[in-house]
Amino acid sequence: MRFLRRPHIDTDQIGEQWQPRLYARLVVLALLVAYVIGFVLENGKHVKVHFVLVTASLSLVWLILLSLAIGLVGGILLAQLDRRRRRLRRRPTE
Repeated sequence: MRFLRRPHIDTDQIGEQWQPRLYARLVVLALLVAYVIGFVLENGKHVKVHFVLVTASLSLVWLILLSLAIGLVGGILLAQLDRRRRRLRRRPTE
């Protein structure tokens, strides 16, 4: 009975295949995941939010993410309005 042997590894080939960018990306991704987990764990307490007509109790994480989303959408809309205004101003009047 023959046992399976590992294929011979050429050490020169390993040196050529080492990709520092890939490992840097993996480290950055791991740090980002750790930060997100820490962010969620630290901001997990519930707070009451008073809207105009409704009061809601929600997690602080969701409140932060909701504020971020509203700000992002508002910024995109304002940028589009400004772009449209500039484009209309440049257009020659006929």
